[in-house]
Amino acid sequence: MVRSILNTFVLAACLLIPPATAADAPIAPEALQADLRFMRAEIERIHPEPGLFVSRETLRLAYERIEERFRQPMERDAAWRTLATLNPLFADAHMFVTQPDWKAAARAHVAGGGVLFPFEVQVGANGDMIIRAELGGGASKLAGMRIARIDGVPTAQVAHELLGLMAGDTPALRANLLSRRMWLYYWKTHGAPAQYAFTLANGRTLRVAGSARLPASVADNEPGFARAFGFELLPGKAALLTVNTFLWPDRQAFYDFTKDAFTKIRDAGVTTLIIDNRENTGGDDDPWKFGILPYVADKPARNGSSYIKKVIAGRASGTEQVGDVVHGFGDAWVAPQLENPLRFTGKTYVLVGRLTYSSAVLFSNVMQDFGFAKLVGAGGYARTRQTGGVVNVKLPNTGLEITIPRFVLDRPSGSREPALVHPDIVLPDSPLDRRQAIDALLARLRP
Repeated sequence: MVRSILNTFVLAACLLIPPATAADAPIAPEALQADLRFMRAEIERIHPEPGLFVSRETLRLAYERIEERFRQPMERDAAWRTLATLNPLFADAHMFVTQPDWKAAARAHVAGGGVLFPFEVQVGANGDMIIRAELGGGASKLAGMRIARIDGVPTAQVAHELLGLMAGDTPALRANLLSRRMWLYYWKTHGAPAQYAFTLANGRTLRVAGSARLPASVADNEPGFARAFGFELLPGKAALLTVNTFLWPDRQAFYDFTKDAFTKIRDAGVTTLIIDNRENTGGDDDPWKFGILPYVADKPARNGSSYIKKVIAGRASGTEQVGDVVHGFGDAWVAPQLENPLRFTGKTYVLVGRLTYSSAVLFSNVMQDFGFAKLVGAGGYARTRQTGGVVNVKLPNTGLEITIPRFVLDRPSGSREPALVHPDIVLPDSPLDRRQAIDALLARLRP
């Protein structure tokens, strides 16, 4: 069965390989195979337990299939599609083979007159695809419509081809990540035509020009504090604090923002605080440790409990040598600020959802395990046991990159069940209306 599944993954990659162009010369088999060997060695060097989420035997068989495919020359995109069949097998959104500088490549492509898949979509793990907006996030009259065919090919077939290249803890998370990068994966497998033919589920057919707009997943990283963070006072003495990332270059700007928000919370007599963490794919722990916990924590807290890590060059010490696999227990506690005049003592709720990941999961774990808040929303996407400390490695011949984590951290309680983020209050979360879950929670809390 394993061999059959892996054959399917590699076959899908092979079927997606377009002819090479002069601008992207074929790479010799010897160079491709050297990159595969290099990548395998780097995984062994960096990852503390490569068989953590997938068996070593499954990986061995996958490597064999890729080595067979690498007996013929291929251009870089084709090499990426072949190696990317490993991504779903790794079953970890912190471990994947990727295109280098893909956001810069998208900007250059558009700036040079190129176009991309014209819609932002929501892809389901079952292959369904719903239009959310125009590419870039602009409103679309087709929002909510399900696409049945793309250029004559059943959408489920296209989606499953692309999902076979996606990284992520679960099929659901992989579908959510593909939803934000459909334009990229379609471009790198089927090209970027000037026009697309769509058949909708209601039978309507239409031709749509490719879009010259920057995708939301690229534009969201453009400068703009308001894209990442927001604060709003709501009816019924409630407030909404939106935190879409824990990765911001100016830490002090974030700390000033949260201090101002909690000042407004105090002055308005807020009794219900909602922290929207649904679009937060992570970053660093310090922003939430020192920008949020001081206002909500009433006891000491830490971001995890037991851990396993691989000691790599630059991380060794007198007791930990390069190559060691170390098991330990976290002792980096953050003290509460009980005398903080802005400390919030009302009810706190943290919204989790489709893209909550990495440090955002650690934050959610802390809020739930220490009783600082209840988690709300749709769970089941990401593991509470998170990998981290990622190392990005460039493959020498193809120029592709692999991201590899060097540690695994258990949640503060030490429990591994449930394995996935599990809200205390489960509410549906529409991909078309971000406010729906907020309104549903407020309605639920009304006396």
